Amino acid sequence: MDTTTTIPAEVNNFYNRTLLERAKPLLVHTKWAQVRDIPRNAGTSIIKFRRYTSLSAATTPLSEGITPAGSSLAVTDITATVSQYGDFIVITDVLDYQSQDPILMETAELLGDQYADTIDQLTRDVMAAGTNKYFGGSGHTMRSQVASGEKITTTLINNSVLVLKNGNARKITSMVDPSTGSNTMPIPAAYIGIVHTNVAVEFKNTTNFPTFVPVEKYPSQRTALPGEIGTYGEVRWIETTNGKVFTGEGAGVDVYGTLILGSNAYGTTRISGEAIRNIVKPLGSAGTADALDQRATSGWKATFVAKILNNAFIVRLETAL
Repeated sequence: MDTTTTIPAEVNNFYNRTLLERAKPLLVHTKWAQVRDIPRNAGTSIIKFRRYTSLSAATTPLSEGITPAGSSLAVTDITATVSQYGDFIVITDVLDYQSQDPILMETAELLGDQYADTIDQLTRDVMAAGTNKYFGGSGHTMRSQVASGEKITTTLINNSVLVLKNGNARKITSMVDPSTGSNTMPIPAAYIGIVHTNVAVEFKNTTNFPTFVPVEKYPSQRTALPGEIGTYGEVRWIETTNGKVFTGEGAGVDVYGTLILGSNAYGTTRISGEAIRNIVKPLGSAGTADALDQRATSGWKATFVAKILNNAFIVRLETAL
């Protein structure tokens, strides 16, 4: 009996690296997450984030010789369950021998883009479900009231930053390093704003945003973050076409969700060793199910979950164009 063929480990690793390198730069929404992975074979797919409540100021003078009552620790546990995501592409033998392109390489790159887009959207949707939300226009309390022309404004941003400060949200001083996908790298302290490309255009309106500083005017371009367009209101603004859009949910218009966040607003979790894998099955690997060696597949599989850790540290602005 003939045995099925397999792709050599070094070749499979090459496709794996191709997928990862393609994916990392595109993960906009995950860059400022608190990353906590679950060890492989830990017997659970549930992660627990624990937040300790700040102690009240001790403003009462001590009495001589008398021990005070002391304080107790108070904790808030936030749990999230990791899920699997994935997809694959079928490559026929005809496509393989007729195509002038390196099919598996192209496939790995396409799958890398798909993985990045999937994880980014999953994270974005969790972030966009926070409880701190403010609407464009005057006096609106619901998304359905936002109408055409009720755009993002300096007032909305300034009020949002004040909400973060009053909620004791600290400015972000680090982000996930895109070269590693897990370790962090330092960045200049600021709140982070994630804005859809269609809304980001408004920042270039010097009448409405006279003090916006575009990234090209920074003293050093080395301090610019990937996707950064400039600063306003103690916020560094990152634009993306993956910004949240509530399609048709306004007063006959699309509503755009702009996120402003402080440090430790949200977290992400993976199973160690199962964060992302590129899985390639060569022609004939299915045995009798592919008796004529007609089908190969290339796919990805990932474990992931995102979770808001403190609603006081993230604000969503809902505006129209």
